[in-house]
Amino acid sequence: MLDLKKWWLGALMLGIITLLAACGGDSDNAGGGDKEKMVIGYFPNIDHAPAMVARENGYYEEKLGDTVELEYITFPDGGTFMAALKSGEIDAGLVGPGPVLNNFSNGAEVKVLAGASSGGTVVVASEKSGIESVEDMAGKTFITPGIGCTHDVQFETYLQQLGNDELASSRIGGSLNHVTGNPASYQAMFESGKVDLAAVPEPWASILVENGAKVIISTEDIAYGESLPNTVLVANNKLTEEKPELAAKLLEAHNESVAFINDNPEKAQQIAIDSIKDLTNQEMDAKIVEQAMSRVTYTTEVNEAVLKEFGNSSYELEFLKEAPEFDGLVADKE
Repeated sequence: MLDLKKWWLGALMLGIITLLAACGGDSDNAGGGDKEKMVIGYFPNIDHAPAMVARENGYYEEKLGDTVELEYITFPDGGTFMAALKSGEIDAGLVGPGPVLNNFSNGAEVKVLAGASSGGTVVVASEKSGIESVEDMAGKTFITPGIGCTHDVQFETYLQQLGNDELASSRIGGSLNHVTGNPASYQAMFESGKVDLAAVPEPWASILVENGAKVIISTEDIAYGESLPNTVLVANNKLTEEKPELAAKLLEAHNESVAFINDNPEKAQQIAIDSIKDLTNQEMDAKIVEQAMSRVTYTTEVNEAVLKEFGNSSYELEFLKEAPEFDGLVADKE
C-alpha cells in the first residue's frame, strides 16, 4: 500500500533539488554573461580630444563589444591619473608623458600604447604681472597642472637651455616660485594676482589670451613643443598582459578617433566644446577652440627617442632621483 506521506515528502525533496539545480545553472550562466568592466580616464583638455570623440561617437563600445561595460573618470592632473592607473581604479586612458615617465622609472607597471597628440603647450603671462618677455620672469610665480608634469618639464627645460641660473624654479635654486592647480582656475588666479605665469595646455591658453594674457613662449618655441607626444594612450600591465585582446580593441577605437579628428575638424571641435562644458560647466567659444586645436597635432605616432630625451630632462631637472631607464615602456607595434 502506497504511503502518501512518504510519497509527498519524496516529491517535495525532488522538487527542491531540481529547483536548486536550476538556480545554480542560471547563476552560472549569469556569471558567464556578466559584463567585464573597463574604466577609461582623461582630462578636459583639447589635447585629450581623442578620448572625447571616441566616447561621443561610440568607438569604444563598438570595438570592445557588448561584453564590456565602460566607465569614464576625468582628472585634473597627471599625478592623480597615474595613481588611479597604478591602483587599478582605471585601466587605461590619456595623459601627458611626464607623469608616465616619472612613474615608470619608479617601478609603475604601465605601457604606452600609442600617441594621441603633440603640441599645444603655451606659456602665458597675466596682464598684472608686467611680464613682456622671458627676461622679465625673474622672481615671478608660475603655475602648472602638477609638479614635474609634461608642461612643467617643457617650461623648465626651456629655461634651463637659456643658461641663466636665476631663471629657474626655486626648487632647484632659481628665483621663480612654482605652484600647481587646475587649468580651469588659472583665469581667476591671474585676476587675483596670485600667479604671474602659466605653462598651460589648450584650450586654457587660448582662453587666457582671450581675456588679456600675453603669450611669452609659443608652442613652436617651448622645449619639445612640436616633437614630443604631448598626450599618450597608456594602460596598466594588468590590462595589456592579462587581457591583451581588450587592449588591442581599445587601441583600434583610439586610432579611429584620431583619424576622425583629422578628417572632420569642425565636428571634432564641437564634440570638444560639448564635452568640456559637461565636465567643467564652462562653455568654450567656437573660435577659441578652433584656434586651440590648430596648435595641436593629433597623431598616434610615438617618437620613442624624443620620449627618452624628455625623460632625461626630467632627471636633469631633479624630478627623478636616478637616471631613468625606459626600455619596455612603449608597446611594440603589431
